[in-house]
Amino acid sequence: MKAAMFEVYGGPLAVADIPEPRCPPDGVIVEVKACGVCRSDWHAWKGADPDVTAPHVPGHEFAGVVAELGRDCTRFRIGERVTAPFILACGSCAVCLGGDPTVCADQHVIGFSAYGAFAERVAVPRADFNLVRLPDALGFADAAGMGCRVTTAFRALADRARLAPGEWLAVHGCGGVGLSAIKIAAALGASVVAVDVSAPALELASRLGATRVLNAREVNDVGEAVFEVTGGGAHVSIDAVGTTPAFHNSLAGLRPLGRHVQIGMPTGPHAEPSIKLLDMVYAKQLTLHGTRGIAASRFPALFSMIESGRLSLDGLITKLIGLEDAGAAIAAMDGDQPAGITVINAF
Repeated sequence: MKAAMFEVYGGPLAVADIPEPRCPPDGVIVEVKACGVCRSDWHAWKGADPDVTAPHVPGHEFAGVVAELGRDCTRFRIGERVTAPFILACGSCAVCLGGDPTVCADQHVIGFSAYGAFAERVAVPRADFNLVRLPDALGFADAAGMGCRVTTAFRALADRARLAPGEWLAVHGCGGVGLSAIKIAAALGASVVAVDVSAPALELASRLGATRVLNAREVNDVGEAVFEVTGGGAHVSIDAVGTTPAFHNSLAGLRPLGRHVQIGMPTGPHAEPSIKLLDMVYAKQLTLHGTRGIAASRFPALFSMIESGRLSLDGLITKLIGLEDAGAAIAAMDGDQPAGITVINAF
């Protein structure tokens, strides 16, 4: 089958013929119809993720059709339209049974710990626990564009921070997950201040529902600017970038008792930022949350928001490409994050 593969970290991501994936006994093979191109794929390509070894096929934001069933898979049928969270949990340990499979110790991560969905077909193990049926009205490209970005933003705001109507959300970083957070926050009845260094990203943030935008290159103190715009600080703030400045700005712009959610993956020198523990956590009594992925069981709540019209995915996808253009899309992330979400929809 055809897949976009890199042989060495940072090397060309080129279309190659590779062996067909084997169907797991408890899983399925999905014929991929669309796959998002995510910043996390860039991290994998750069060698920043310890789970990734070269050669490798990235891609974790997929949607497609069940093409083959394992003998122990009982909940799905060939031909069903499906997606899945990128963290595929075991489904049987205490944390999975307790409703928190994103921290399962026996997780399988598509596109990281195994070949991903920049390919014509992908294997999905433990399908009865992890696979998700798509609503008929949700197209493959939109489902892939949701990928880890809309789903991660949904869990970050609805489940981790419990963002409430009337509250202020500060979004630091208006890439795919930041833009998704803006749309979800608006659907939840919150006001949003969007922060980025890219004028096109901020323009898109305004179109997608941000109440106010701030260019971090044009203000002396981002935290102070957020504090002023929100009339005393944001109730909830997310770092959707994963850098030390974004983390510090997120905390600085929160009001007392505010909630920070770390969405962006911090790597290299950004993995251990300093923190003013006395001023921020002790005195202001801030709460720091981590979030990564979403459980398959939470997709229906997100789908319900979309089907009811409360949440629209319109405007998030800004580019549709063929598999042969995946390498250029990944390489483009070497600079500023391109505005919007790119989706592969031709294999």
